[in-house]
Amino acid sequence: MENFVRKQIKILLLQEDMMLKELAAKLSDKLGKKYTPDSLSHKIARNSITYSEMVVIADLLEYDIKFEKRKI
Repeated sequence: MENFVRKQIKILLLQEDMMLKELAAKLSDKLGKKYTPDSLSHKIARNSITYSEMVVIADLLEYDIKFEKRKI
């Protein structure tokens, strides 16, 4: 079963008409650490992407991560 983070990133990339290659390049520039499309894809697939990396990805795609209290 595909993990939630991977699915969310795929959806966001489709909505923003961006390829993983472009996201990896932007992430590398922003964090000063080398990300390739393969390394980013494997990191997402292994579910080893950090929350701080997700915050940066959301920022690069001009999204906010929002926590909402569940309605019971």
